[in-house]
Amino acid sequence: MTKPFWQTKRLEQMTREEWESLCDGCGLCCLIRFEDEDTGEVFPTRVHCKLFDSQACTCTDYAGRKDHVPDCIKLTPWNIEALGWMPLSCAYRRLHEGRGLANWHPLVSGDPETVHTAGVSIRGQTISELELEKPEDAVEHEAMEWNLERGASTGTGNQ
Repeated sequence: MTKPFWQTKRLEQMTREEWESLCDGCGLCCLIRFEDEDTGEVFPTRVHCKLFDSQACTCTDYAGRKDHVPDCIKLTPWNIEALGWMPLSCAYRRLHEGRGLANWHPLVSGDPETVHTAGVSIRGQTISELELEKPEDAVEHEAMEWNLERGASTGTGNQ
């Protein structure tokens, strides 16, 4: 039996289609984050980017997102190491760290809903940055618990 691509290829060896399919649709990377100037700690808020659809858990203009949100980070195999704020449950981070995919990941489960039913996604749990009076008001919606591993008890997807 042939192993799936994520078990046989390094991130930098993946095709664009394979790379994009690793996104589990959790939405955690679309949160507004702040960095503590004293400690350097980055913390998420319950406020999402203006392009994020909180029910579909997708970007409404993924291809053109940099035109609307210039500071949107384009994740690549070469910058994962520098993005310590990436969610612990993120497939890209998990594979980079050698942990494999979780059983709830759509590539493992075969169902794009498992990321939501496993409680990993932020579907319906955030507000848009457009709802804030001032951008810095997002800090009032701190969500430190979203820095914790989500859905970790469900396995590694490497069976």
